[in-house]
Amino acid sequence: QVQLVESGGGLVQAGGSLRLSCAASGRTFSIYPMGWFRQAPGKEREFVAAITRSGSSTVYADSVKGRFTISRDNAKNTVYLQMNSLKPEDTAVYYCAGGRAITSYYSEGEYDYWGQGTQVTVSS
Repeated sequence: QVQLVESGGGLVQAGGSLRLSCAASGRTFSIYPMGWFRQAPGKEREFVAAITRSGSSTVYADSVKGRFTISRDNAKNTVYLQMNSLKPEDTAVYYCAGGRAITSYYSEGEYDYWGQGTQVTVSS
């Protein structure tokens, strides 16, 4: 079992930056691919970024490519999402997620464990 806790959300002006963290409990964190998703008001949850077990490979949604960076520190059981050049349309609750065996990083159904979410609000 893995428990995930996000932090680092907040209010930022357009063009600013935030770094989200997701701390995981459990000794097997390093075996799980990890992802970030987000859900804006009135919209479905959508994929943002994912990272492989070792951190050697990452994937991003087109909407954040070039602005967001996902990384992980397996020694600290933590995955990060660095968000730069933020836009008002990035406003959402951001969730981290982990999965035992993921075939499609983009699909939330592939992930087994979810955090409670952290709010990110970008003002114009």
